[in-house]
Amino acid sequence: MQLTQIKQITGTLALKTGLHIGGGDSEMRIGGIDNPIIKDPVSGLPYIPGSSLKGKIRSLLEWRFGLVTATDGKPFSFQHLKAIDSPQARDLLKLFGGAPGSETGAIANEIGPTRLAFWDCPLNMQWKQGELGEHTSATEAKTENSIDRIKGVAANGAIRQTERVVAGAQFNFRLSLKVHDEENLLDRVLTGLKLLECDSLGGSGSRGYGKIKFLDLQVDGEPLQANFEQIQPFSNATRVA
Repeated sequence: MQLTQIKQITGTLALKTGLHIGGGDSEMRIGGIDNPIIKDPVSGLPYIPGSSLKGKIRSLLEWRFGLVTATDGKPFSFQHLKAIDSPQARDLLKLFGGAPGSETGAIANEIGPTRLAFWDCPLNMQWKQGELGEHTSATEAKTENSIDRIKGVAANGAIRQTERVVAGAQFNFRLSLKVHDEENLLDRVLTGLKLLECDSLGGSGSRGYGKIKFLDLQVDGEPLQANFEQIQPFSNATRVA
């Protein structure tokens, strides 16, 4: 096995609806936000962690390839190949890696190292300056509540504020894809990105949060967007063999 190339996949991740990726807050503030988002500790600007992208895309691909039933809810790994061993399963482990053990050393060596590296996505400063200006925040406080089904009013204590990155915000997106022995896993990666567009990122996706769109995708500086738009994640070409 030989490393023959490291491809750089870049583009823009644009928000179609508000995004909430929780950041935690150990400081209690009277009247403050109940659910703050993650922000860069230096600039105070929101960003999208690479770990959030990796986890969601991996999960979507596991569902798409029918691998979840073999894992009891855990991420698909090398030991699960005993239950499901398919080209899709092996490609998933090539892209995202697994947790090798004493009984899976041989197959882990055969599949090799993790190919994908996810980078944190910073807020696109050109978008911020053009749309919001220097001193305007890219976040909003969205008030939500639960409704008493009998009275038809907000239930006691159910009103809360959730911080979100505003719809329309744009982030700089980047992935690194290692290529071994001229293998071609790019279509698998694009399928994962397309599934993310079809679903959502971050919390509260069932309430309309986190709908995203990829723009101006490139691979090593060459246009990739047209190929990406042709990806049909639920076509026969991507079904489990």
